[in-house]
Amino acid sequence: MPRYALKIEYDGTPFAGWQRQAQGQASVQGAVEAALAKLEPGQHTIAAAGRTDAGVHATGQVATCDLARDWDAFRLSEALNFHLKPAPVSILRAVRVADDFHARFSAMERRYTFRLVQRRAPVTHDRGRVWQVLNPLDADAMREGATFLTGLHDFTTFRSSMCQAASPVKTLDEIRLEECDYPGGQEIRFHLRARSFLHNQVRSIVGTLERVGAGSWAPEAVKQALEARDRAACGPVCPPQGLYLTGVGYPDDPFAA
Repeated sequence: MPRYALKIEYDGTPFAGWQRQAQGQASVQGAVEAALAKLEPGQHTIAAAGRTDAGVHATGQVATCDLARDWDAFRLSEALNFHLKPAPVSILRAVRVADDFHARFSAMERRYTFRLVQRRAPVTHDRGRVWQVLNPLDADAMREGATFLTGLHDFTTFRSSMCQAASPVKTLDEIRLEECDYPGGQEIRFHLRARSFLHNQVRSIVGTLERVGAGSWAPEAVKQALEARDRAACGPVCPPQGLYLTGVGYPDDPFAA
């Protein structure tokens, strides 16, 4: 059966997350599988590089699917986008891949961006797409706090109690803060890169660094929280709507050509 990789963009607001839900709630996986069933009747199961939570968005999710028909890749993406309407899900590209390529298990890294907006006036155009805080933030203090988190660590403090990963030990390759102009305030984007992440790890890290930026925590308190290896030592977990899965890295990028 021909295997295809799909690069997918979606607004996670109306979904209960990526993963298909047994209770019948809307999911991104379910929407794409339903569109596939319109092209080739029957049950379809696709695999994704990352199972984003409810309300989390993506600009570079990757999924693989096996189909009976040898589709032209461009026509496959066009047909899927037609059948995905009006769901806020878009197939950016479809490419034919080798039978041993797997969206999840072949991945070498995942990249996430979290958008935090600081301003007093309510956001309008970005409602549901950013986390808004009202008070000014010290981005340099947050950068200092973030330096304690890069590298190989036991991230128990920044791991959800529902996390199913076998180990809390992960290597966080990068945390980079980008300051952007924003009408009436400021936007800070947190760019994180790692081979894999624990459940709620990114949101736990950003929520903790926000406390540093607000002046409630000293930057060194992030190091103390990490070393505590205790979920209770974590700062607040920030809401999901500012989080985006922006890319997945592979030894050979199937979308490079």
